[in-house]
Amino acid sequence: MSDWLKWHEAYDDPRSHLARRLAVVQHEISAFLDGARPGPIRLVAMCAGDGRDLLGVLEQHVRARDVSGRLVEFDPHLVERARRSAPVGLEVVQGDAGISDSYEGACPADLLMTCGVFGNVSEEDIRTTIASWRFLLARGGTVIWTRGALPGNDLRPLVRAWVQQAGFVEVAFHGHAPPSDGVGVAKLVVDPEPFRRGVTMFRFRVEEPTA
Repeated sequence: MSDWLKWHEAYDDPRSHLARRLAVVQHEISAFLDGARPGPIRLVAMCAGDGRDLLGVLEQHVRARDVSGRLVEFDPHLVERARRSAPVGLEVVQGDAGISDSYEGACPADLLMTCGVFGNVSEEDIRTTIASWRFLLARGGTVIWTRGALPGNDLRPLVRAWVQQAGFVEVAFHGHAPPSDGVGVAKLVVDPEPFRRGVTMFRFRVEEPTA
């Protein structure tokens, strides 16, 4: 069993911080779908894991049939779990979520999920990833991102500022004083950029996963 499989086990404990964060992320996904315009909705998820945040919402949401897109995950066991639950039209790809090529053909997205990423990459990679959202999203697209915080190590205010500096307006932010998770929702308010291949947005650090 890989570290990431063990990490996902915490979702099954309703008292865990991951279970609490999952509930917030699912609430925001549902809110996005509630407010989405009529017609097709394209979703993309980075480091999607077993897809339980998005797929858990789609199981019961009235707009599920309108959704298509791509979930990108590196761990083959998590990919297989997600594929068993993914509806028709939502593909699950085993690949490097930090490379823009993994999203070719799936973008521009109306909703981009960047959950479980920013706690495992460098500050420089966080800023690079945020800048890359502009060529992954459609005009007016929405991103949901997460970042944990510990006492004395709370990068969330900086991440929120970087998101806004990159051409987004903050729609919502859920986060308490450390130790805590943060869930941010932002909407692109500048013109999107053409899709770019060959961009390395982030590389995970080699250490215990924190997300």
